Amino acid sequence: MSYLKTEPFKGSLLAAEPYLGDPNFERSVILLTEHEESGSVGFVINKPLEVQLDEITRNFPSLDTPVYHGGPVQQDSLFFIHNKGEILPGSNKIVKDLYWGGELEALKDFIENGIIGPDDIRFFLGYSGWDKEQLETELEEKSWIVLDPKAIDILHDSAEEMWKKIFLVAGGDYSLWADSPKDPSLN
Repeated sequence: MSYLKTEPFKGSLLAAEPYLGDPNFERSVILLTEHEESGSVGFVINKPLEVQLDEITRNFPSLDTPVYHGGPVQQDSLFFIHNKGEILPGSNKIVKDLYWGGELEALKDFIENGIIGPDDIRFFLGYSGWDKEQLETELEEKSWIVLDPKAIDILHDSAEEMWKKIFLVAGGDYSLWADSPKDPSLN
């Protein structure tokens, strides 16, 4: 099965080519949560920050989980994706069994009662966004490859290995990128 796609869609993954040149997106994997004619929104899902949720939130139940760098937009805002959209009010469906957002008070209650645990959710500071046609231009420039979300296990695969895994799953010439050095002068 080929996970490569030609066009982005809500729920698709974007993987940055190895030498993108933008430190915000270096070796990033992004989950698109919205993709419309007016623009796109997503979260970098493989860049954990060196901070735990408990360190940046007040009046929030304890949950042993890292917070991820979601992107360069609104880095002072907390966002989340999860697999509990069937029960968490206000959730926005991305693809089957994957949602973003929801009612914060219900989320707190679910965490306190063990209904939502670290394996069910990822938190992000900031998000990634593209204006109308901006993402399409970047795709034409070969800055990203587009993949089906089934290419990886978004909530459970190792963040540190996710980018490499994407290129191995993509196969063909892309598998050569999986082991490319961060600094091409070291090659």
